[in-house]
Amino acid sequence: MDLAAKVAIVTGGGAGIGRAAAIGLAEAGAAVGVADLDLAAAEAVATEIRRSGGRALGVGVDVSRAEDAERMASLTAAEFGGLDLLYNNAAIQIYGSVTELEEPAWDQVFAVNVKGVYLCSRACIPHLRSRGGGAIVNAASVQGLATQKRVSAYAASKGAVIALTRSMALDYASDGIRVNCICPGSVDTPMLRKNAAAEGDPDAVLARWGRVHPLGRVARPEEIANLVTFLLSDAASFITGATYVIDGGLLAAFAPE
Repeated sequence: MDLAAKVAIVTGGGAGIGRAAAIGLAEAGAAVGVADLDLAAAEAVATEIRRSGGRALGVGVDVSRAEDAERMASLTAAEFGGLDLLYNNAAIQIYGSVTELEEPAWDQVFAVNVKGVYLCSRACIPHLRSRGGGAIVNAASVQGLATQKRVSAYAASKGAVIALTRSMALDYASDGIRVNCICPGSVDTPMLRKNAAAEGDPDAVLARWGRVHPLGRVARPEEIANLVTFLLSDAASFITGATYVIDGGLLAAFAPE
C-alpha cells in the first residue's frame, strides 16, 4: 500500500494501536502527525519515525477540546503542506454500570470517545476537501456491537462511533472523502494491560482473555494497524460507511461468562 505524498493524523498516537498505526502509515510513505494527550509520548513516536527515515510531527492534543483539534489539524497541514488522512483512535475506558458510574465519568468517556471523533473530523475535513478528498477511519470496538458487564459508557460510546461513521460517510462521499470504522476485539495495549493488572498478573490475564477468542490469543497492535492502513489507502477506494470487525473470531462464537 503506497501512501507516498499523503499526510495523515493519528490521534492517541503515543501508544498502543495508535503508535502502531502511526509507524505503519509512515512505513507506507505518509507523513504523520502523531497526536496524543501525552506530548512526550507523541514526540517519542515521531522521533522514532524520523530516525527510520520517515516524516513525522508530534502534537499535544486533548481531542475533547475544539481549539486543540483545530490546532492539531492546522499544525500538521502547515508542516507537511496539506492533509489527506485521519485515524480517530484516541479513546478511554472507565468501568461501571449506569448505577455505578458518576455523571462526570460518563461525560468524560463520551467527551473523548465520541466528541473527540466529531471535533477532530470537523477540524480535518476542510483540509481533506481542499486536497480533493481523502479518508477517515474511526476506532469503534466490538463492545459497540456486543458487550459485557460493567462497560456501559464505553459500549454506548463505541456504538455511537459506529453510527457517526455511517452518517459521515454519507455526508462527505460527494467530496471524495471515505469514512469507515473498525471494531477490534482485545488488543495487547497499555490500556488493556492496565485493566488486566486489576485482576492479577497481566500476562496471565491476557492469556486467559485471549483464549476466549477462537484464534486463541489477543491481537497485536500491528495487526489492527494493518487494517487501518488498508482502509486509508487507495486499495480501499470503493469502501465507505463500513464497519470492520477485527476480533480473532470473538463475535462469531458464543462465549458464556
